[in-house]
Amino acid sequence: MFLCSRHRTLALCLLPTLLFVATDSQAQQAQPVESIRATPSAQATALEQAPVIDGEVLTDPAWQYAVPTSGFTQVRPVAGAPASQRTEVWIGYTTDTLYIGVMAYDDNPEQIIVTDSRRDSDLVDTDSFQVVIDGLLDRQNGFVFGTNPAGIEYDAQVINEGGNAGSGGFGGNGFNLNWDTTWEVEARISELGWSAEMAIPFTALRFRSGDNQTWGFNFQRNIRRNNEESYWAPLGQNFTLTRISEAGYIQGIEVPDQRNLQLTPYVLGVAERGGDRVPGTHMREEFGVDAKWGVTSSLTLDLTYNTDFAQVEVDDIQVNLDRFSLFFPEKRPFFLENAGQFAVGNPREAELFFSRRIGITGGAQIPIEGGGRLTGKITGNTNIGLLRMRTEGVDGVAPQNDFSVVRVNQELGNRSTLGVMYVERDGDGSVNNDPSSDINRTYAIDGRWGIGDYQLVTGWASRTDTPGIDGDDTAGGVRWAYNDARWALNAGYSEVGDNFNPEVGFLSRRGFRKYEAGWRYHFRPNDWGSLLELRPHMSYRGYWDFDDFQETGYLHVDNHWEFQSGMEIHTGVNFTQEGVKEPFEIVRGVTVPVGEYEHTESQLVYWSNQSSPFSVNIQTRIGGFFGGDRVNVDTTLRYRVGEKFTSEFSWNHSDIDLPVPGGEFNVDLARLRTTYSFTPRMSLQALVQYNKRDDVISTNLRFAWLQSANAGLFLVYNEVDEDNFLMPRDNARQFAIKYSRILDIFN
Repeated sequence: MFLCSRHRTLALCLLPTLLFVATDSQAQQAQPVESIRATPSAQATALEQAPVIDGEVLTDPAWQYAVPTSGFTQVRPVAGAPASQRTEVWIGYTTDTLYIGVMAYDDNPEQIIVTDSRRDSDLVDTDSFQVVIDGLLDRQNGFVFGTNPAGIEYDAQVINEGGNAGSGGFGGNGFNLNWDTTWEVEARISELGWSAEMAIPFTALRFRSGDNQTWGFNFQRNIRRNNEESYWAPLGQNFTLTRISEAGYIQGIEVPDQRNLQLTPYVLGVAERGGDRVPGTHMREEFGVDAKWGVTSSLTLDLTYNTDFAQVEVDDIQVNLDRFSLFFPEKRPFFLENAGQFAVGNPREAELFFSRRIGITGGAQIPIEGGGRLTGKITGNTNIGLLRMRTEGVDGVAPQNDFSVVRVNQELGNRSTLGVMYVERDGDGSVNNDPSSDINRTYAIDGRWGIGDYQLVTGWASRTDTPGIDGDDTAGGVRWAYNDARWALNAGYSEVGDNFNPEVGFLSRRGFRKYEAGWRYHFRPNDWGSLLELRPHMSYRGYWDFDDFQETGYLHVDNHWEFQSGMEIHTGVNFTQEGVKEPFEIVRGVTVPVGEYEHTESQLVYWSNQSSPFSVNIQTRIGGFFGGDRVNVDTTLRYRVGEKFTSEFSWNHSDIDLPVPGGEFNVDLARLRTTYSFTPRMSLQALVQYNKRDDVISTNLRFAWLQSANAGLFLVYNEVDEDNFLMPRDNARQFAIKYSRILDIFN
């Protein structure tokens, strides 16, 4: 294990610490905790008539008897200070819909910034408004709805307070932006600022039974030109909107006693040619249906038949310059909803359930015959998640498989939980003609323990059962995190046995012990010109096998310089160690031999104001690499015209020189993504990717005209041009047209 104590690196390791210690006397003092922790509350109004959803909240007679709430508090740039502009929010309801009106006053409405009008586009670099709704009042889970002055629909699901650094959790799926539901919003810019109206059907939310309810609410407003972020229920500067345990309260909400049933049928036509197919153009037609039934107001059953995801954007191409597995995130909507309920393990490293194992093999889609998922609360604090899916068998590719997941999670006080999970893959035995051996099971237990306001301990333990595989088939981990207004600290330990085999999960590597630790300090100086914040930090992670051989070590020492405009500069150094036990081919014809490689590399990151029409993000890493040298430059350029046209070009270039035959080579990965939004629900997107190492060009063109949520008309063209001398083939081309529509059966 290497540490920061080596003489030649000691100064670099201590520099960030010395920086904030020397200047701490000049720091802008955060507001006392007590002064920003008063929990606000307001009253919802029963509306005599439904508002007209046009963004004109001040002139709509439906709101005339409703009393708005106000009083927002900044998190940035001045934590604990009142918001620089007044924001008023109205909450009303009818028999079937929750309505939210917002008036975002602005002294200079001509300076309002709008950067995008696509559905679910980022709300950080634009003026925006968001609300989180905790209808179950469990203080851990909820839904986020947001918009900007262009009137986009932004919705997301929060589980276990998002599982982010601010809440100290493990979860990689705790904030699910790909969750979509049916609702409506419109926004307007006027001489007073900008305003918006939201209509959210009660069927899109989850809540308890009973009359006259109180729900958890918080509102967030961003004023981009000031880099300002403020909240109705005040938060410490280390937290975000997902900190549901500190949300305010909206009282007097009368909810309907109703059960919702939605059907979403689809029809699909596909024309394909090239690739590994028999020469010629091949046509196929498909149809299927998804169903969503509100079993109770807090429990939902989702069913799917003949599922197809032709409209989903293709994966980003990645280049693997190591010997461990790459992670490709899930993008299919059916599996993304409530995904956080099934998240156990270390994200992107040891995930016990990974939905891409269902219906995807080697990057190719496997037909899904159907399945179902039951998720939600069965009692006040008990969550369940049941999943059952079946995939078809494809000769020479994959056998038929049944997948089952059972998840139970009990919520306790102060952000604490305790849960269990069972995952099973049951194959048809066609590979070895023995169904009894074509099975894999994973068992797990996990929990979270909140200590006070700022500490959280999380942990998990698991074992697998695979016929024919004996030995160490266990895994587990524990992690401690502390987050207050200035400090973020963490430490953890995890291990995965040599024979741990979650076949419906994801493992980047097996047979390791991992130690990790880190700290980060948030320092906001006074009178340093345009400088907003310094974030000195260090982090370490190290992997050893069970013979105490170190396979990987990574020590990162850095400081982030953030300016009022949003521009940032990161100045860091990395100390790396790689222990290669078996030679591996890093690129075609170039092999990294067995050995121990210890290196130092400098890291410099710059990004400009991302809300400007033109912005840039550059990251460089220069230093040693597997006994040689590497210069890596990762550049992203963004250009937009108003809020309708956005474009992004990225180029990742590595110049590598290894002390082995053929070890001097370049790796290039380029990506161009452009989007034109005719309206917030109609857009055209192009994604072109190029991988020089493997000489692959991938093109994805998508036209989407959404009815609501993820349903509507989709036209998709895909082409992959791969010049591989080992597998010569024609370009693979595919054109698909898909139409789906959400039908509310009981409305």
